[in-house]
This record gives sequence, C-alpha cells and structure tokens, in this order.
Amino acid sequence: MSKDLLQSLAKSAAGYLPQEEMLEVKRKKCHLFIGIPKETSLQEKRIPLVPNDVCTLVNNGHQVVIESKAGEKANFTDNDFSEAGAQIAMSAQEVYKADIILKVEPLSHAEIDYMQHGQTLISAIQLPVQPKNFLEKMMAKKVTAIAYDYIKDREGIFPVIRAMSEIAGNTSILIAAEYLSNVNKGQGLMMGGITGVKPTEVVIIGAGTVAEFATRAALGLGASVKLFSNNIFKLRRLQNDIGQRVYTSNIQPQELKSALRTADVVIGALRSEVGRAPIVVTEEMVEKMKEGSIIVDVSIDQGGCIETSEVTTHSNPTFTKHGVIHYCVPNIASRVARTASYALSNVFTPVIMDMGEQGGVENTMRNIYSVRNGIYLYKGILTNKYLADTFKLPYKDLDLLMAAY
Repeated sequence: MSKDLLQSLAKSAAGYLPQEEMLEVKRKKCHLFIGIPKETSLQEKRIPLVPNDVCTLVNNGHQVVIESKAGEKANFTDNDFSEAGAQIAMSAQEVYKADIILKVEPLSHAEIDYMQHGQTLISAIQLPVQPKNFLEKMMAKKVTAIAYDYIKDREGIFPVIRAMSEIAGNTSILIAAEYLSNVNKGQGLMMGGITGVKPTEVVIIGAGTVAEFATRAALGLGASVKLFSNNIFKLRRLQNDIGQRVYTSNIQPQELKSALRTADVVIGALRSEVGRAPIVVTEEMVEKMKEGSIIVDVSIDQGGCIETSEVTTHSNPTFTKHGVIHYCVPNIASRVARTASYALSNVFTPVIMDMGEQGGVENTMRNIYSVRNGIYLYKGILTNKYLADTFKLPYKDLDLLMAAY
C-alpha cells in the first residue's frame, strides 16, 4: 500500500474520532459613557433617565454625566442624581464629551456645535418639523443618530410613543374637565355627571392609544363617549379592550357634524404615519358647536386634525374661536413631567443595558432590530428614506452600510 494512500486513510479515520468541543466565545461587555444635557426646548420639562435607573446603570459599570439642574423641572435634584452615582457637570460642553448623548427633544443648532465627531445621539427626531440644515449639520459631524420615537419593542410596538400617548389620552380628559368648570370660565359642567343629570358628551376622533386612554378616562368619570375613526379594525379592538359598548362610527362628515353639535368636549387624536395629520373637522363644523364647548387637539404636534387649531403653549394654552375653547399644546406630557420621565426611563434603561451587553452601539445596531429601526444617521450618512425624499438629500440603505463597515 502506498504512503499517500496510508496518509489519506489516516486523515479519513481522524474525521470520525471525537473532536474538541467548540464553545461560543462570550461577547465582551463594554462600559458606556452617557451624557444627559439640560433640555433647552421651549417648556420641555422631562428628563430621559430618573435617578433610580441612573443607579442601575452605574452599578453595571457605566458612567453617567448629567448637566446641573437638568432634572429640576421634573422635581429631581442634582443631589438625587449625585447620590445615584452620576457626575454633575456645570456646563453643557462638559456633558457633550460623553460617547452617547441622551436627550428628550431634538438638538438645537447650538447643541449640534457641541457634538463631537463620531458620537452617538439618542433623542426625538420629530420628522415633520426638522429643517434641512439641521440634518446637514448633523451629517457633517459624522454622528450616529437614533430616534427613540422609532425604536420598536419585541412586539413591533413603539414603546415611547405608546407611553406618551397613554399620558396624553388620560391628561386630555383631565384638561377638558378643568376648562368645563366655572373656575376657567367654562360652562360650569362636571366631567361625567351624576344621577339624574345628563352626562357630559365627549367626541373622540381616532382609535389609537391616545383615543383608547381618553375613552377609558372619560368613561371612568361617567361621560358619554362617541368614537370616530376610518380604521374599523382599531375601533373593534378598542371596543373589545375597553370591555363595554360605546358609540363608534366611520369618519362620515354628516355623522361627525351631528355629533359635534351636541358635544361638550372634542378630543383630536388622529396620527399620520408620515407627514401631517389629516384635517377631518372643518371650520364650518366648529362654528356649529355649542358655545363654551372644549376642543383638545392632541394631534397638534403633527399639525392638528381640526381646521381651527393653532399651536399654543403651557403658559398660554388656550384660545377661543367661534365660541369654542381650543387647547392645542403640542407637548401635553410635559404637564406631568415626573410621570413622563419615569415612562421614558423605563424604555431607555433596557436599551442602554443592551448596548453594554452587546459590546457597544455598533454591535447593538447589528444584533437588535428594535434599535436599528430608529437609526436615521449612521456615521453621518442619512439612512431614513422619508427624510431623504423630503429634503432631497443623498440616502443609503442601513443594512448595506453596516455590511460595508
């Protein structure tokens, strides 16, 4: 038998021998450096991490620096954060030395100047209102930007939008109750009603999370509720989730006009997937409403779904048109900033923990789709097609980009 044949047989036999077990090499964790600057947007009072969650992150080896008085408007003191293990910075410039910048509102132009090349930003994006030069300045900084309002959970739900919508839905009814009272020069009605007195009539336009929680709050107070939406599936689901029959209808102009004539409160809760919210209540319909009735247009952050709506502020929240009181503050959640901050922190803390477990932002983007769904800038390259089409900017597919790097 030839020498070559013997060697060949030996190699074949070796293939059937027990082999060493190949264990997966555990991914190396990394320690993140997170910066939380003070919010500069008008009347923004929320903060993205609360002290309890800062403590959790610090105990897991992460470093958190927060600008002095960043949590003051949500009633969190510098001492609360310091006791939790955060470093307190006296200026925004110090905070912007961190690797990851965590904010509630989008960056202002001045804040973009503080950003370092190659940093990661996690904040709201508010697609419909971003100017082109905002994006161009961000692209020039070569930053990776994640819009938290587009992060999805395992069930495909946007957790931040849902949490803020729950708050907005509940709060919209409480706001309406305030302005129905004599104290605020309303009709002098109690939201809901009592035995022997006709209940307050509430019309809710939409069938999403805001509409669901507004409906729950209104029914809980004893009001009569009418729901309008063109999404029959959402109307059916909402009615099933609430567990009782309420008036539901398509947004049919004549039906809606009839309901608005007798309504004491109207909640605008329509949301568009992209761009502006659709206007379904015309000025003519508002003119026919009762004197002293209330409109709370929660959709105002997307332009509003009621033709007479105009943006207002927390310091001057209402105006009256055609005898109807309009409340059109875009950021309703900031009325309850402490509750909203806890809700935001509940979302951000697991995301940051995942980033540490995955070994950094890059690996998290590759391995966790929920985070990848929120990315609109990757190393300064625009990866959001809607923004690219809107502002006529160059766009590249994120999956192809990550494969190339």
